[in-house]
Amino acid sequence: MEQMRKLPIGIQTFEEIRKDNYLYVDKTAMIYQIANTGKPYFLSRPRRFGKSLLLSTFEAYFQGRKDLFEGLAIEKLETRWEQYPVLHLDLNAEKYDTKEALEQMLSRSLSLWEERWGSDVAEISLSARFSGIIRRAYERTGKQAVVLIDEYDKPLLQAILDESLLDEYRRILKAFYGVLKSSDRYLRFVFQTGTPTYLVD
Repeated sequence: MEQMRKLPIGIQTFEEIRKDNYLYVDKTAMIYQIANTGKPYFLSRPRRFGKSLLLSTFEAYFQGRKDLFEGLAIEKLETRWEQYPVLHLDLNAEKYDTKEALEQMLSRSLSLWEERWGSDVAEISLSARFSGIIRRAYERTGKQAVVLIDEYDKPLLQAILDESLLDEYRRILKAFYGVLKSSDRYLRFVFQTGTPTYLVD
């Protein structure tokens, strides 16, 4: 008798689920369809609906990790398994109680990407750095970049009762996310997740 497989309770990393043989409901045919029929996507769902796991699955797919998809539907659909530069930004874990906290968090992520894709001293603002990273990732690999943003609105939700701070966050994030529109030529795929405000705890 086959041993009962473990349930992936609280696990949000596709690689861990697959390598440790957790039970996984195969949604990879839909993931393949989404990844190959459009470029920008936004998914709004309440917490604990699997948004982070979905982004982790997209990350593995666009990194060309065929080994993690063995036996799943996408294995028969994908024939090329190309590797793209992936920029994965998770805004879920931080506490955003000041403008500086948000700027520092974004800057840390940008610094990590700059270690891999290079930087330019002329790029001073957060948005300019983000734009430069996307462009250089494309130029250095010949592949358009993939941008995955988890809980894009988390800072806004945490400041929803502080109008002045909320305005600051809107200003910062509008410029930062605006890069995704102006960098369209360098982007293969963009996926953002968020939480409906009326369901925030």
